[in-house]
Amino acid sequence: MSTTPTRQQPEPGRYEIRTQGHLDARWATWFDGLVLTRGTDGTTVIHGPALDQAALYAVLLKLRDLGLPLLSVNPLAVDAADHVDHDHQADQPAAAAR
Repeated sequence: MSTTPTRQQPEPGRYEIRTQGHLDARWATWFDGLVLTRGTDGTTVIHGPALDQAALYAVLLKLRDLGLPLLSVNPLAVDAADHVDHDHQADQPAAAAR
């Protein structure tokens, strides 16, 4: 009998996903309650509770479906997860991307 090493799934992590274009806060429900923060530079940062790999890929697929260019996906350290980017404000009015 051969033993195949079991591949351990990575622990859920926190991510900052940055995309070009603005999304209204109403899209947060489509992104399962993640926080959408619109920046003055025309970007949207998406962040929230820990995501496993499947949930992260689901978010990326939704961005693809909206046609929004992905700028970056960055893992966040636990202590940096609640950090607010001073160039972005969660309640800044902006037009919806679509």
